[in-house]
Amino acid sequence: MAEQNVRPQGAEEYKLPAAVTSIIERLETAGYEAYAVGGCVRDMLLSREPNDWDITTSASPQQVKQVFRKTVDTGIEHGTVTVVMEHENYEVTTYRVDGVYLDGRHPSGVTFTASLSEDLKRRDFTINAMAFHPKRGLIDLYNGREDLAQGVIRCVGTARERFSEDALRILRAFRFAAQLGFSIDEETLAAAQELAANLELISKERIAAELVKLLTSDHPEEFMNMYEAGVTKYFLPEFTACMETEQNTPFHSFNVGVHTMRVVCGVRADRVLRLAALLHDIAKPKTKTVDENGRAHFYYHAKLGAKMAEGILRDLKFDNDTIRRVTHLIEYHDDRKIYGADEQTAGPKDERGRRRIRRAMNRIGSEDFPLLLELMRADANGKLEEPNEGTLLAMKGLDDAERYYSEILAAGECVSLKDLKITGRDLIAMGYTPGPGLGEKLNELLLAVVDDPSLNTREALTERAKAGL
Repeated sequence: MAEQNVRPQGAEEYKLPAAVTSIIERLETAGYEAYAVGGCVRDMLLSREPNDWDITTSASPQQVKQVFRKTVDTGIEHGTVTVVMEHENYEVTTYRVDGVYLDGRHPSGVTFTASLSEDLKRRDFTINAMAFHPKRGLIDLYNGREDLAQGVIRCVGTARERFSEDALRILRAFRFAAQLGFSIDEETLAAAQELAANLELISKERIAAELVKLLTSDHPEEFMNMYEAGVTKYFLPEFTACMETEQNTPFHSFNVGVHTMRVVCGVRADRVLRLAALLHDIAKPKTKTVDENGRAHFYYHAKLGAKMAEGILRDLKFDNDTIRRVTHLIEYHDDRKIYGADEQTAGPKDERGRRRIRRAMNRIGSEDFPLLLELMRADANGKLEEPNEGTLLAMKGLDDAERYYSEILAAGECVSLKDLKITGRDLIAMGYTPGPGLGEKLNELLLAVVDDPSLNTREALTERAKAGL
């Protein structure tokens, strides 16, 4: 339930940004109506800082362009003109009525109207269908303010009609519930369940954008409500298999899906980290075996999981850098060597530990290594209702790994080629031939330095390189 922090309705209780007020006043001076509208009004009522301010008006796009000196035609066919004021952009959109939705995604066209009420009734949820004027106050035709106070996501008009028009609104309902900590009203939820299959009509990019917003919200556990509503199977059917896979080991109290959501909720709201948490055990249903004692095993699930995650993320049209980073975290999330499990190497404990972490940083990369430690910690925490001896040992190992990582950074120790005190050009000058062998030699020198940072001097590396000629 949302906090009861919605302020009174009168215009005197609110203060729009000066530029927004100026845009409204200039449009009205020119003879048109204008209001702040949509998400910015919702956030203002909730005392949240809006990400941007949208303005709706009775003026046509061409009339808006005549009123303001600097504009950009960002979506003029749908009535939207961007007004540039004080180096900031403000979208100004003409009141409109959407045409018939023929494909479950887009209206066949839009018709401009002079009626604010006609414009508001085409919007998705009551909390997004309010307008505000600095003098006339709040225009709330669908009790959006009451739904804000009650913490409810409810469609404008008939939920089935809204979701039939654009199935992405189904994901938006769960996303707003996650971002605001709201619940979804019964009619809206029932319509989402009924029409979830229409998500197959929606572009993968739009689905991915809503998924990321939900996962990086304050309530990523809303993903489970999506699953229970039968929605996730239309864009992540692999999660259904996770929910149907019991772990049957002394190290887990939960099935794979429930454990997964505990891990998602256990890491901070970083885009890469939460995607990795969502997909870290995605291969467990495919790798599950059961031994003669009835105990389950999931051999090589991390390696296969990285490949499966790559396919899932590519299908959802994620960018290559995100795919690379997420799959890298998944591939190494079960690497017990990172916290020293079963270590056989001789030598003082801290010396062994720093060498182990330098090697891990070399494999994983310095940028994402702290994310991996956070993922591993959440993974360990999410296995059991109460921590056992194994969990506590894992946590101690991760504590040590974090300490070693900090010490390595502070000492400026080399873990990647960019910090190596010798380059490929240096090797060529010594007589090495350009080509694959040159790269292999650089990596050989790097691994020597990773194991013994004192070797990272130009003199020592030159001597080792010449010995290999």
